[in-house]
Amino acid sequence: MSDKPNWSVDGSDWPNRTASRFVDAAGLRWHVQVMGEGPVALLAHGTGAATHSWRDLAPLLAQRFTVVAPDLSGHGFTSTPHWQRLSLDGMSRDLSVLCNKLAISPAIAIGHSAGAAILTRMTLDGLIAPKLIVSLNGAYLPFGGPAAQFFSPLAKMMALNPLVPRLFAWRGRDPAAVHRLLKGTGSTLDAHGERLYRRLVGSPGHVAAALEMMANWDLHPLVRDLPRLTTALLLVAATRDHAIPPDVARRVRQLVPQAQLELIDGLGHLAHEEQPGRIAELIFVAAERAGVLAAQQEMSN
Repeated sequence: MSDKPNWSVDGSDWPNRTASRFVDAAGLRWHVQVMGEGPVALLAHGTGAATHSWRDLAPLLAQRFTVVAPDLSGHGFTSTPHWQRLSLDGMSRDLSVLCNKLAISPAIAIGHSAGAAILTRMTLDGLIAPKLIVSLNGAYLPFGGPAAQFFSPLAKMMALNPLVPRLFAWRGRDPAAVHRLLKGTGSTLDAHGERLYRRLVGSPGHVAAALEMMANWDLHPLVRDLPRLTTALLLVAATRDHAIPPDVARRVRQLVPQAQLELIDGLGHLAHEEQPGRIAELIFVAAERAGVLAAQQEMSN
């Protein structure tokens, strides 16, 4: 589907626009934001989001990192591959090709929701070799029982019906509908944040890619492989997350012995958008502990 967000129109006031560039890799034209200096931090947003998700966190991280934040395959202003490539393996491979094109070797990989699964899959497959993975409300575990048997066929049916993304996009132009959608995650965003999501979910091409991604998503191999992850892993879980409850992080910590769990009260699934300063501080501390950053000495009076 070609009804993607238009950079000259929808991107005219895109957050951190001066850091944006377009790069051709893996047969796609990627929208990527690069800012800051220091060890490379690769950021991967969640399903249905884009680089706007990092609008306030990325500049904070750029104080100590070279931040590289793409719109993932099919999302935002990045072009859409064949629908079968919008899978965990396919998106991981495509993102690794982009990293090679940019000639970057991430020292830290920071993923939100499904983005955490992508970065962890890349690490397990040797496509990147970060010293630390930071999972922000990471979507690591599949639906179980009857939910899985119902959800996957339904998602495939919706993704392959060209009318469905248009219907979603039509509803996505309603501010009240988007407000309810975001509130349903347990997070509260300001008016600017809600407008940016409304811009994306009002695009049939963006919605189609998100639906195709959900239709192709299979986390069972990742769960099987998690115990062999040797990279340091910080699991940040928000107690008010209604999309990925903290129990997911607790179960992942049982599978990955070296994982550290950080519970944060009062925030939801989009915690990094609600309180970016709080999340940045957690990342800096973890990066120092993992040897990605040198510990900063406190100034004494």
